[in-house]
Amino acid sequence: MAHGASAAETTLPPLTPGPHRRRIGLISVIACFGGLLFGYDTGVSNGAERPMQIELGLSDIALGVVISSLVFAAAAGAFIGGRLSDSFGRRRTIILLATLFFTGTLLVVFSPGYAVLVLGRVMLGLAVGGASTVVPVYLAEIAPFEIRGSITGRNELAIVSGQLAAFTMNAIINAAFGHHDGVWRYMFAVCALPAIALFAGMLRMPESPRWLVEKGRYDEALAVLRTVRPKERALAELAEVEQIAREEKAGQDAAPKAVFSNTWLVRILLIGIGVSMTQQLTGINSIMYYGQRVLIQAGFTADAALFANISAGVFSVLGGVIALYNMDRLNRRTTFQIGLALTTTCHVLIGVFSSLIPEGSAIRPYVLLVLLVAFVFSMQTFLNIAVWVWLAEVFPLHMRGLGIGISVFFGWFTNGMLALFFPALVDGIGITGAFFMFAAIGVVALLFVRTQVPETRGVSLEQLEAGITTGRAYEFRANARA
Repeated sequence: MAHGASAAETTLPPLTPGPHRRRIGLISVIACFGGLLFGYDTGVSNGAERPMQIELGLSDIALGVVISSLVFAAAAGAFIGGRLSDSFGRRRTIILLATLFFTGTLLVVFSPGYAVLVLGRVMLGLAVGGASTVVPVYLAEIAPFEIRGSITGRNELAIVSGQLAAFTMNAIINAAFGHHDGVWRYMFAVCALPAIALFAGMLRMPESPRWLVEKGRYDEALAVLRTVRPKERALAELAEVEQIAREEKAGQDAAPKAVFSNTWLVRILLIGIGVSMTQQLTGINSIMYYGQRVLIQAGFTADAALFANISAGVFSVLGGVIALYNMDRLNRRTTFQIGLALTTTCHVLIGVFSSLIPEGSAIRPYVLLVLLVAFVFSMQTFLNIAVWVWLAEVFPLHMRGLGIGISVFFGWFTNGMLALFFPALVDGIGITGAFFMFAAIGVVALLFVRTQVPETRGVSLEQLEAGITTGRAYEFRANARA
């Protein structure tokens, strides 16, 4: 029995080995091309931005607009994607996102100048934001609760793998074609391949059974469940999902009205926003977007910084693998608290050593690189995957797309503000000041998680929904010492 499973869940027939397990695995691989695209498109700028700025003659402000336009568009894409997936289905929305990824890539690669480049980045941002909300929800809704964390967490592993692929391809392409004016276009062009794979693959994947039940399409939901569950388990889960759906329809109206008329739902929405913003306020994406610039300021040459970025990408993926292993073994709250403690410690150490070791010292760049890699490793091992899994799990079905969409909107907006102002921030207060600021935020975030965030591991989405709606899911303070 999964830790924390309710009495109702233990009556479900067990999840036995069989073809349904392989089917779940295939679905997760195809859907996670969305995460791979998310990672590549956010990571490719870390290496492409400098040659792009030189070729197009962009000012620092114009460059900041190009980089942050994707992120601000992702905030809108997160909200729109969640609403679209509630209305038209998770599968169809992911197919639409694949089309956006491909079209945005073409606009960027063939952009004649600044305006088309920004338009392409905005289109990619809409796709990235949509993928950041819809893919985790799709995976969470199709996976059984016993392995939901590891299945949903595969998307974040795909994201960091995409970022590593971007760092690696940037270094390879720069080494092979660095003398070409359009080298940054080659870096962006690679994104077209996984977009095609996502589009073709999702055409053959099923719709979320929970979304089908929400729309009253019970026979189709059962048909999907029978492909990803043992026969008796499929029937039992369908009955449970149907019961929750009937209770919702009998007691609640449209999602926005239902949310704001229930104080417990307002509370979980605010907590979701806080968790999403907390993830971004660690500063992780400042390193993913501007890592080369940070390493240059630390003391590396431009080419050495480009290759040093790969080490952060490698440890990011390694941390993702460890996180995936622990996802169904450690409680989400415990994982969050360990992650914030480690990342905050790394922030303090970066601030201390960047102030103690003088610029020009031979060891300065390597000490700061080790600490930056430790920060990225801690973030990916304990925070990134856990945050996306938690967001995909915690909202009730009738507001899941809305809830994760709004939460991730605020996360992406925070991300965008950091992307826009981080270069100026580092220029103004240096690495030392920037990371001491992140450390102070980390302390506040740790207190927030400890006092406000409910647990979601080992509980079916239906039982979790009942706890969130009635407030029982927040009764964790008495067990805080456990």
